Amino acid sequence: MGKTLIIVESPTKAKTIGKYLGRNYTVMSSMGHVRDLPKSTLGVDVDNDFEPRYITIRGKGGVIKALKDEAKKADRVLLASDPDREGEMIAYHLKEYLDNVGENCRVEFHEITRETVKKAVKQPHGLDMDRIYAQQARRVLDRLVGYKLSPLLWAKVKKGLSAGRVQSVAVRMICDREAEINAFQPEEYWTLTAILATPEGRLETQLVKIDGKKAEVGSEAAMQQILADVEGKEYKISSITKRSRERNPVPPFTTSSMQQEAYRKYGILTKKTMQLAQQLYEGIELGKLGVVGLISYMRTDSTRISPEAQAACADYIKGHFGADYLPEKPRVYRGRGKIQDAHEAIRPTDINLRPADIKQFLNPQQYKLYKLIWERYLASQMASAVINTTTVDLQNGSYTFRASGSVIKFPGFMQVYIESRDDEGEKENLGFLPALTEGQTLFAEKLDPKQHFTAPPPRYTEAMLVKTLEEKGIGRPSTYAPIVDTILGRGYVVREDKHFYSTELGSVVVNLLKEGFPDVIDIDFTAGMEASLDEVEEGNRNWRQVIRDFYGPFAEELARAESELQKVDLTPEYSGDICELCGKPMVYKLGRYGKFLACSGFPECRNTKPIVIPAGVKCLACGGDIIQRKSRGGRVFYGCSNYPKCKYVSWDKPIEEKCSVCGTQLAERTNRSGETVRICPNQDCSTNAKTKRKKTKSGDAAMQRAAQKAAKKAKK
Repeated sequence: MGKTLIIVESPTKAKTIGKYLGRNYTVMSSMGHVRDLPKSTLGVDVDNDFEPRYITIRGKGGVIKALKDEAKKADRVLLASDPDREGEMIAYHLKEYLDNVGENCRVEFHEITRETVKKAVKQPHGLDMDRIYAQQARRVLDRLVGYKLSPLLWAKVKKGLSAGRVQSVAVRMICDREAEINAFQPEEYWTLTAILATPEGRLETQLVKIDGKKAEVGSEAAMQQILADVEGKEYKISSITKRSRERNPVPPFTTSSMQQEAYRKYGILTKKTMQLAQQLYEGIELGKLGVVGLISYMRTDSTRISPEAQAACADYIKGHFGADYLPEKPRVYRGRGKIQDAHEAIRPTDINLRPADIKQFLNPQQYKLYKLIWERYLASQMASAVINTTTVDLQNGSYTFRASGSVIKFPGFMQVYIESRDDEGEKENLGFLPALTEGQTLFAEKLDPKQHFTAPPPRYTEAMLVKTLEEKGIGRPSTYAPIVDTILGRGYVVREDKHFYSTELGSVVVNLLKEGFPDVIDIDFTAGMEASLDEVEEGNRNWRQVIRDFYGPFAEELARAESELQKVDLTPEYSGDICELCGKPMVYKLGRYGKFLACSGFPECRNTKPIVIPAGVKCLACGGDIIQRKSRGGRVFYGCSNYPKCKYVSWDKPIEEKCSVCGTQLAERTNRSGETVRICPNQDCSTNAKTKRKKTKSGDAAMQRAAQKAAKKAKK
């Protein structure tokens, strides 16, 4: 057998694959892309049917020369960049540079293990030109929008701005949500909890119906009338309903769901999640096992699993949990909407490589992500959980109260993994109810009415934004992380307390694009463009026609906008403060972490300082004003105006009340259920220890512990 050169895009990937293959193979890295459109010019010949003009990326000359030299020594050259559109384009560009590349030059590694790598190099195939055309169409579209819109923004807003085709839509979504929040009018409503005494303990019930209809109590007066009606009267059990229901596992990870769950469970940002996933995919040194690619390819919108992987997982489940934990048939998950389905779902390459067994070889974040992927995949192939639920309805005159409890009869997949939710308030009510019978009468020990107000839609977190982008068909698996990175980097949005806020600059740009380019900034239009690119990849549309259909109307809008749109006045907003260094007025400026104060004499005077916002609370330690500040990372915190003499500081908003245990000034925090709770900022205070213990007993962790407990009980 002759000498074979394999070219991948990553040095780590090259190192891993090189260890799997024999001495007849040389594995080298292209270090990513080697050609692209020029940065200094449009690079697309609009008059020649949008022909792109590619050039060698600056600094890649040495890499290309080394690849050419090695290719001349080889009997064949295989191009093994990532198995997606972007990887196909890298392979296409490499083939243009190298002479010794045959038609069947392309190999794809959907996972990097010794077996799959050896199998793939024996089955090379031709380049997928439809995939290449789809990527080329995306690149040309993005270049046309970016390079045509940016000069308009310079002329109408300010120099240095840029606009992206997909990123602008993401900014619009955040701006639209901000507008919804600002326009929201809260409505008052009340709930009533009745704590009833039973021979076996207390029973907590909720008012659910009035005269047989859903209970809707909109004022304190209405609640007072209800309290008067039920006070001192008996609660008669009208029905006890017992039912058994199945709870099914969620599918294995796609790129989007992995990013969402990594953020929800561990707060790992999308960009970091993809970096970690890339490392796990390309290979980790596992001691005596050598370098092993731990997960399948991480850019995918598919939930499909290969029969071989399913069979291996079934054997693992049967061996470690028992046959009862296997479903009757292997699970098949349907993708949401239109998916490319080019790859499997994200899964471990070997289910027998348990996270705990290889933890010593992984850094903490690699371990967290691998454990998440491993547990999610394992759970997705397991039997459903069986939950017994008891619902008790009680009647007090025309008012219906309800109590419910759920007990896990069979834990199934829940013994391994439970998905987090954006709305953490929706929790399973686990626990037994006391023994009750129909017709039994009870009396209230306590009535607990509570006032609430409807809340506006929440601002986007990274997880929520990625989820919404996917649901609306904006972007694709490889684009979610770059979208988030770009809109933050351009200063169009900022992230505070894990949520995105639109900046003044972002709002100005979005409003201008709405006025001048309604299609470019339209969510449905952008989703339709993504669908068109998918059709190109499927071979059902010509890539140039997709560009033609877009560019004609876009060029007309551009010409009209250049003549009709008015220049946006971004006159500095004066704060009323005077620069203590030069005496000139201080103005508000927009930075990476939001607004700050800067001297209007810039660049001669570079004085800046944070915006100090009074919190309306006095420091109970020294009597100074509590003020709101921002950390260097952009996070809001509270401190005393007498700093550094007074060292009081809190991440949560202080109130004028001291902790009864340690004497520290208390603060308020909004929990995940939207309720405002009081906390002591002193981490050493015993009240915090209680809070931490209490917190671990709620939510998904409690459900999983209950499932594990049920499993142990079943074994006994």
